[in-house]
Amino acid sequence: MRNKFLFISMIAVFMLILAACGEKKTDTSTNSTKEEVSQTQDDSGNENGTRTIDYLGESYEVPEKVERIVVTGAMEAMEDMVVLDVHPVGAIAVGGKFPELYAAITDKAESIGEKIKPNFEKILELDPDVILGSTKFPEEVQSKLEKIAPTILVSHISTNWESNLNLLAELTGKQAEAEKILSTYKADIEAAKSSLTEKLEGKKVAAIRIRGGQAYVYPKEVFLNPVLYGELGLEVPAEIAKAKSQEAISVEQLADMNPDYLFVQFSTDENADAPNALEDFKKNPIIQNINAFKNEQVFVNVVDPLMEGGPAFSRITFLEAIQQNLDK
Repeated sequence: MRNKFLFISMIAVFMLILAACGEKKTDTSTNSTKEEVSQTQDDSGNENGTRTIDYLGESYEVPEKVERIVVTGAMEAMEDMVVLDVHPVGAIAVGGKFPELYAAITDKAESIGEKIKPNFEKILELDPDVILGSTKFPEEVQSKLEKIAPTILVSHISTNWESNLNLLAELTGKQAEAEKILSTYKADIEAAKSSLTEKLEGKKVAAIRIRGGQAYVYPKEVFLNPVLYGELGLEVPAEIAKAKSQEAISVEQLADMNPDYLFVQFSTDENADAPNALEDFKKNPIIQNINAFKNEQVFVNVVDPLMEGGPAFSRITFLEAIQQNLDK
């Protein structure tokens, strides 16, 4: 009987040892699986890591591969996307729809609100890799955007146009395309300058915008002026040289300026309360005595009135218009 109990005890001990070995093996297998998952996650993190890019003296950490871009507030970025053929997943609407000006790159985009009214919920839903905002945004808007995704505020200052274009090119891997666009434009400017300098010597060329039924001029570094005065080197009228920002100009002041060539930008969206402002402006007897009107050298909307003037797309299009209308 004693031997029987001893035999049973030995079997029990043996079973305990087997159970312990099995548990150890399971733990080893589990640990091995955890290590494999961890290694996979590390590898994935390396493949989809981040990089640092520099823009106007600031550094930004963005995904290694940027595919989903949302643009809010920065019309400059919208124009750069057209020339670089970049298609955002979220873009700015004007009056509830995408303007024809951006039709080439908004085919895959959803509206994220109007220019100064971003829809944060929609932007979050689109899960962007990068958000391109505007330097016109207040700090509280910037803060909300940064909580959604890496955010870069694109400069609205026209003298930063090359940096803006290169920023988008670096984000999307289109540096070669940007370099070609810039070199071609600069060559075209030099060609236009050589042909226009003599013809326009002593002549006044100006650009105005009609908003809310009122005519406005801009500083020589703003709107379409950088092309006229900064790049083509035309004479800067005194009224424009004095302007510090967008400034209203009366018909009497415009008559005193007396431009020989006048570019007029007019959008119905900007003149909803004065839809006949352009026609009333042209019929004004004071305006009709300006040289540009008397000699039929007034050009209305030679570029889309929504164009900012400073970005590459604006400059390229406006230079073409100048050559077509002034270099005859």
